[in-house]
Amino acid sequence: MDSKLAASLWQQMQQGLRGRDDALPLPAFVDRATFSSAYAVSELAATSLGLATQAAAALIATSRPEFPSPPITINVRLASRWFQQSFHPLNRAAPAMMWDAFAGDYRSRDGWIRLHTNAAHHRLAMEQVLGAHADRAALAQQVQQWQASELEQAMIDAGGCAAEMRSAAAWQRHPQGQAVQREPLFSWQTTQPAAAPDWPLAGARPLMGIKVLDLTRIIAGPVATRFLASLGASVLRIDPPGWQEPTLDEEISCGKRRAVLDLTQPADREQFIHLLREADVLVHGYRADALERLGFDAQTLQALSPGLIDAGLNAWGWQGPWRNRRGFDSLVQMGCGIAERGMQWQQSDKPVPLPVQALDHASGYLLAAAVLEGLRRRITEGHGSQVRLSLARTAWLLQQHPAGQNAGSGIVPQVKDNQPCYELTPWGFGVRLQAAAWLPGTPQIFVTPGCAPGSHPATW
Repeated sequence: MDSKLAASLWQQMQQGLRGRDDALPLPAFVDRATFSSAYAVSELAATSLGLATQAAAALIATSRPEFPSPPITINVRLASRWFQQSFHPLNRAAPAMMWDAFAGDYRSRDGWIRLHTNAAHHRLAMEQVLGAHADRAALAQQVQQWQASELEQAMIDAGGCAAEMRSAAAWQRHPQGQAVQREPLFSWQTTQPAAAPDWPLAGARPLMGIKVLDLTRIIAGPVATRFLASLGASVLRIDPPGWQEPTLDEEISCGKRRAVLDLTQPADREQFIHLLREADVLVHGYRADALERLGFDAQTLQALSPGLIDAGLNAWGWQGPWRNRRGFDSLVQMGCGIAERGMQWQQSDKPVPLPVQALDHASGYLLAAAVLEGLRRRITEGHGSQVRLSLARTAWLLQQHPAGQNAGSGIVPQVKDNQPCYELTPWGFGVRLQAAAWLPGTPQIFVTPGCAPGSHPATW
């Protein structure tokens, strides 16, 4: 682990979270094995997890200001492994990431482009532009007839997902890249005053009694709410009808309850409003204007739940021409220059992404830290908060921290990494990694296993 890179990442993160005049101490780092990558991925894993853990310690300290916060230790190798996979089935094969047969990187007439076709409507959009093909090879021949930028725009216009591979320099010249660089890592807004909450903030389960309404998908947002659940929060995740994440159910939904609501239907909408009125935290991962179009703009949310911690994350940033563009970790890596830099670093003839979906996982821990900081401000300053983060802004943070000469030697799993007990899920049993962060007196544990959408009613 590169201590200087970790310290630099930490400085930017904690200043974004708390400001220059309210510094959080750098955690202690142990077992410093790191990923082999062009960028400081393991350092990002350790510091983002460390920030969330320090934010938890700061929240606990509000209930006992006479006692100093205990020191925090982060296991770098374990933090890196949590960026890979935390749950390992024992009675069946581990689920592989379910990529659609046509998803992936393609050579275009003038470069490379990545097509994201995992969702059925995204694949239909691709076929609308490029036609239906019998196999990937036939699609590749069609993609080669296009310029990458033209195909990217055509896919977006059709309602699909794609990203041209750009260099970092090209991204920095792009209007969206420039907008992202102007955004803070954490974009804060103070909302209306609110009554003092009666949260107990017990050291062992500091978020017990705090209600978190979770409107997130795939990885980044669910990582945030998983961390909150590990500290005792009551997390209720709401999925739309028909939504499936079979490769992530056991991985991401532990400690949570999962209900299904269709917010376009009056009865479900009323039930969602009822949930909002009792919520302390709302975490969402939609595009910038999605909640507004459903009638839940920031002002409406605060009116329904005064003092609400409104935490949102999207792919491409909250300003600029792409603020409402669909995006995923793999597309952001292609679009902002990370995959092109990896290609150079590895001297490859094709795009080389990060060894893990680090933008998703790191953004998830940063989002969890923001929620915890919002809860602290609710207690100490008497108001709610709105905070916004994005995968693209996390990418810009990482791009300022190339790995240099010592690019890591890889992460080797060890049996001692696992918890000494089985976790029984609806699909079978397995083992989960031990927590990578140690905050004395505050274990990070999940009281329930992963579950499927609709396993619970839409009630607190």
